[in-house]
Amino acid sequence: IIFWITLVLAGALPQNTEIVRQFQDIYPDGSYEFVYETGNGIFVQEEGKARSISDENVDLAVQGSFLYTDPEGKEIHLSYIADENGYQPQGEHLPTPPPIPPQIQRALDWIAAHPSEDTQ
Repeated sequence: IIFWITLVLAGALPQNTEIVRQFQDIYPDGSYEFVYETGNGIFVQEEGKARSISDENVDLAVQGSFLYTDPEGKEIHLSYIADENGYQPQGEHLPTPPPIPPQIQRALDWIAAHPSEDTQ
């Protein structure tokens, strides 16, 4: 029975996959780029551009993307930017907020067009 349990568990574990393409480079200014692709269809690419360099920090603007197939067979593509405004992902699979109801949007537009005297 232990043999059968071992056989079932071995089949359920993720198998190692081969890296079919890989590239990476780090530049003297602190910028970098990398790309890799695996035999099971995962593709990842990213580049970071150095905006400013001090003795203590390197300020980077990063953009990249990845692509894979989820367990249900759907292709997932996510692209992102990460900079001084934070991490900003984009992808069809990501949830989106519901639209703002028209009455609330009209109220927000009116407030923006008529600022209080305290904020002028």
